[in-house]
Amino acid sequence: MSDRIRQPALTPPPIRPAQPREAEPGAWLEAHYRHLWVTRMRDMPFVNPALSVEAIGFRRHDGDWLGVMITPWFLNLFLICGGGALWGNIPAGQRRYLNLPCGTLQFLADDDPDLGPYQYCPLIAPVSVLPDMATARQAALEALATVLAPPPEAPADPSAKPQGAADEKPKPVSRRDFLSTLVGRR
Repeated sequence: MSDRIRQPALTPPPIRPAQPREAEPGAWLEAHYRHLWVTRMRDMPFVNPALSVEAIGFRRHDGDWLGVMITPWFLNLFLICGGGALWGNIPAGQRRYLNLPCGTLQFLADDDPDLGPYQYCPLIAPVSVLPDMATARQAALEALATVLAPPPEAPADPSAKPQGAADEKPKPVSRRDFLSTLVGRR
């Protein structure tokens, strides 16, 4: 007999399929996170009391819902299943990469007992860098505009350069640079 103890095989976490939401999810998400703020989060050391809970700019993109949630403990881009092409059911804790107009962003899957499955991309953490709600709203609106902006148009003739254009290719913007510009750290 071997001295080894047999370990059970690791099974992946279960996937609870998301139910598509027909209605815009902003008010529903706000109600949920306001409840969390009042009941569980208010006394946590990492919250920013200058912020409140607000859903910003939820709209359909490829049939699913994209928008930003501001809370006193996070500012995240949210993806909510709307029955469209962006959503993919994956286990909570898993990451997936979505091609959006701005480029590829990493989303994390979560599954809240009250909300169900959702996915999010952290935008600003910690939110202590945000002095007030007006700054948080502005950062959220700028993030959405950047994420959903169409890519720049290529010149019709690749050999034709605009006057004063450099010969070098533009460098891709890193996620850190993108987020730093949102909070004015450049």
